[in-house]
Amino acid sequence: MLEIHKNYIVDENQNPIAVQIPIAEFEKIEEILEDYFLGKMMADEEDAEILSKSEALKYYQGLKESNVGC
Repeated sequence: MLEIHKNYIVDENQNPIAVQIPIAEFEKIEEILEDYFLGKMMADEEDAEILSKSEALKYYQGLKESNVGC
């Protein structure tokens, strides 16, 4: 399991309001989520057109680019 080193950010009453994690761990979480949801999308589209590897990579890159800034 991925170990996450968390630093809690608290307000003036010591109530947790945010969590800070190292960028490398955040990027790993992002990669895990992308892989999971890509697999889920693929399972949901079993009857869809089969793409070549290069077509699939191009399509996936387009999905990532369309979500920039979301």
